[in-house]
Amino acid sequence: MIVAFDVNETLLDLSVLDEPFREAFGSDAVRRAWFAQMLQLSFVGGLTGAYVSFTQAQEAALSMIASQHGLDLTPADAKTMVDRMTRLPSHPEVPAALQRLRQAGATVVALANSTEQVVQAQLGFAGLTQHFDAVYSADSIRQLKPAPAAYAMVAENLGASMADIWLVAAHSWDISGALAAGCSAAFVARSGAVLSPLGPQPAITASDLNEVARELLNRT
Repeated sequence: MIVAFDVNETLLDLSVLDEPFREAFGSDAVRRAWFAQMLQLSFVGGLTGAYVSFTQAQEAALSMIASQHGLDLTPADAKTMVDRMTRLPSHPEVPAALQRLRQAGATVVALANSTEQVVQAQLGFAGLTQHFDAVYSADSIRQLKPAPAAYAMVAENLGASMADIWLVAAHSWDISGALAAGCSAAFVARSGAVLSPLGPQPAITASDLNEVARELLNRT
């Protein structure tokens, strides 16, 4: 069994950014608006063929959000905020769930849209590096999830078929992308996360990674 994990929100807790956003914008709700704007920018880049990296999208989205709030955010300010993405803790149950999967013989990999440098820094800070057999960045092929090529990259690198890959994510768009590419999928319903009612649905929907690991191992 090959299990590919999304990183931001699925493994790592972005709520620690709420306080910096409250300080900068007066509301922690802005953090979620920023993340959504960032995704929109990166997806538009993919659809139009004008590639935008996650880091570029994050900084540009901050600038847009600042303008919406009438704030003067310098590029240095934006970079400082975005750099906080490399210093996020994992959700509490994550280390044990990852360890349980690997001990059971699963191949555990990370599949993120962030650059490999950022993903490695994130996993290192959160103390998760040792739980992964490999780390893949869709940025390396300039085809961000949910593009099919991002998921195919994992199968190609591991000499596996798409049907051998389980994608675990807390994002509906990531689940939809994986299923469309021919993978199986498990959705982690983190706070506020819901699935799209459109299209195929994941085989597993769980409240946390312990439940995901249990369901996956029941299928081996």
